[in-house]
Amino acid sequence: MKHQEKLPEDNLTELMEFVLFGFADMPHLQWFLFGLLLIIYIIILMSNGTIFLITKMDPALQSPMYFFLANFSFLEICYVSATLPRMLMNLKTQRRSISLVACATQMCFAHMFGATECLLLSVMAYDRYVAICNPLHYPLVMNHRVCIQLVTGSWIIGIPVQIGQTYQIFSLPFCGSKQINHFFCDILPVLKLACGYTIVNEMLVYTVAVLFVVVPFLSILGSYSKIISTILKLPSATSRSKAFSTCSSHLMVVVLFFGSAIITYLRPNTRHSEGTDKVISLFYTILIPMLNPMIYSLRNKDVIMALRKLLCK
Repeated sequence: MKHQEKLPEDNLTELMEFVLFGFADMPHLQWFLFGLLLIIYIIILMSNGTIFLITKMDPALQSPMYFFLANFSFLEICYVSATLPRMLMNLKTQRRSISLVACATQMCFAHMFGATECLLLSVMAYDRYVAICNPLHYPLVMNHRVCIQLVTGSWIIGIPVQIGQTYQIFSLPFCGSKQINHFFCDILPVLKLACGYTIVNEMLVYTVAVLFVVVPFLSILGSYSKIISTILKLPSATSRSKAFSTCSSHLMVVVLFFGSAIITYLRPNTRHSEGTDKVISLFYTILIPMLNPMIYSLRNKDVIMALRKLLCK
């Protein structure tokens, strides 16, 4: 447990804002990093926006799988926009300060979108399970109403949890260093700056991580174990290849996203390295959202055909 003596009121009032350390240890690369991250942000907006657009416009992409993909692409835009614009502003202006309110808002939205992504990936795995393991019942089970309910649930379930968690963390007194050694207001780096007993908050972080990371991940593993078992029983190699191609893209995204999330939020405190955490956070907040549209488009013939139609117009 971490406990510090309460500081005088004057010291507490000084910590009405934090400083995001970010890339401050690389002063000669600030403009290069700004340009690189700006290009990446534009790529994320355009690629995910394009997939969202074609899944809404192309008649061949009106199945539940593409309905979920459209929501996933829109979610990726929201998720990246919760952190990257602030990172770009800090690199451009060299003003790294962020108020407590802005920090709490960024933390809340980043983790709400992160929780939604975990749940939505689980829903997408369930969709593939029904399509491959129960193809005759697929139109009935995954009807439009059910799809809307699953997506709506994915978006709203994490909202009260993340608001409550953020409120608890920012109800703590901050009376030590105000420098957050991170690119954005993530839970663990902010929690390190709090005074008093934080063991309850740390346990809450692990509990929420189990609910929104481990449980969806286990449900995805369950879905894919049944999918793989069913695929292996198919009579021809062509059928097996076709069936596996419909879910291989999703499986790649799951491994990338959940792998980095589990490493970040479920490691023991003694194994946390600030440098490693920053690298991993760049991976799951920026690089994965940039790679996802490429993974889905390059490995999906229907998406490629829809892109060709859009470009030929």
